[in-house]
Amino acid sequence: MLPQKPENNLSENNSIVSMDACQLSRRIHAREISCLEVLDAFHEQIDRFNPVVNAIVARPERESLRELARERDAQLSRGQSLGPLHGFPQAPKDIAPVADMVTTNGSPIFKGQITKIDSAANANVRAGGAIFIGRSNSPEFGLGGHTFNPVYGITRNAFNPARSAGGSSGGAGVSLALRMLPVADGSDMMGSLRTPAAFNNVFGFRTSPGCVPHGPGEEVFFQQFSVTGPMARNVPDLAMLLSVQSGFDSRLPLTRRHDDPRRFNAPLECELKGKRIGWLGSLGNHLPMEAGMLEICEHALSHFKTLGCEVESVVTNFDFEQLFQAWITLRSFTFSGGNAQHYHSAEKRALLKPEAVWEIERGLKLTGPEVFNAAKVRTAWYMELNRLFKQYDFLVMPSTQVFPFIAETHWPKEIAGKPMDTYHRWMESVVAATMAGLPTLAAPAGFNHEGLPVGIQLIGPQQADFSVLQLGHAYDLASQYSQTLSPLLKT
Repeated sequence: MLPQKPENNLSENNSIVSMDACQLSRRIHAREISCLEVLDAFHEQIDRFNPVVNAIVARPERESLRELARERDAQLSRGQSLGPLHGFPQAPKDIAPVADMVTTNGSPIFKGQITKIDSAANANVRAGGAIFIGRSNSPEFGLGGHTFNPVYGITRNAFNPARSAGGSSGGAGVSLALRMLPVADGSDMMGSLRTPAAFNNVFGFRTSPGCVPHGPGEEVFFQQFSVTGPMARNVPDLAMLLSVQSGFDSRLPLTRRHDDPRRFNAPLECELKGKRIGWLGSLGNHLPMEAGMLEICEHALSHFKTLGCEVESVVTNFDFEQLFQAWITLRSFTFSGGNAQHYHSAEKRALLKPEAVWEIERGLKLTGPEVFNAAKVRTAWYMELNRLFKQYDFLVMPSTQVFPFIAETHWPKEIAGKPMDTYHRWMESVVAATMAGLPTLAAPAGFNHEGLPVGIQLIGPQQADFSVLQLGHAYDLASQYSQTLSPLLKT
């Protein structure tokens, strides 16, 4: 029997942090609430919950932030708005650089490092009026779908602090769920936006490569797997942040000159009757699933039918084991290229976690033909999905194969009795979308019998980012799963 959704009977003391981000932006711009009041309200919320979950780290001195909030209020008094995020507290993920703030990558190698520049996406958010109040916690180098590192420690789940927050954008997902941030940024290579969204009952959007500028860095032509994207508690809020993050950047060759960020400000409502949705499920039983996971996700499909969509199971004979092996080849190749210098230093190598050493050593042993053949498998998978999108408008599958696990566990060693042969095999469900470079929205899908959140992935055709958001918005309104709040907010 499926668990019932708990009723939302929360009466929050702080009405500012309770607002949706779009409403908060309107109230700020109408000058019904000040940027200083917003900052103080979110600081109060962080002071209350962050000691429990450890989601926001490296917090700057508060009075300097309050002075910046006063400056944002003065700008509004002169009729000057920097954009929809004007006066919004933000805590950029501790992976991408932020000027004059600590960027550790969760590694003791970079502990205390003050960076001098903003990443391209963080620069857009800063220029859009946001106030950076700290960093959201991430695992070391973003490796692994569980947020813990030797610099800041474990980030804990918003619905049960004994459980994992997911990762690598774990701090962001928890901060959203507990109203410590109005919206949040993240990045996604192997589910880093999608896993924490699923584990914390929020939305995480893996954007199409080039939609949001990702970088800059020395590897701009290899930025095909990791993307920057938004997280939010609902889809309109997510689209609002994306309208600020996205856009062309001449330093980044995968961004598109004629891709107008304002398109994400268009109405999300659309007619979905007759749209065809293909259910990928466990990829023909290839993916082991924790007991109850598929049942909950399949129940969530009923809401697409409520919208008038046609839902049917997808059968594909693709070799998914070959796909995973190609994925870890390309992942190790990419990671080792950017981080081998740490491995070659005995002093720094001793500070790397075992998973980072594993990736680098594996990448350094790869041959050119092995990388090329992995790319051929990737191409074959893309063409298979291209074929499926001639039959279906969207594809759907579970976001994760497990429920949030005990926080002190580094990673699940087995699922449904099947041993996991790598530290990231338990996240294999996210590989399908990553390898094809497709826009994918992780959306809430309900709860298990312990009240732990579950998520599904809504996958769209190439560069159909806005269409995926439209589907996600309609699904959210129909399902209402995102309206269920953390028990911590009710105490």
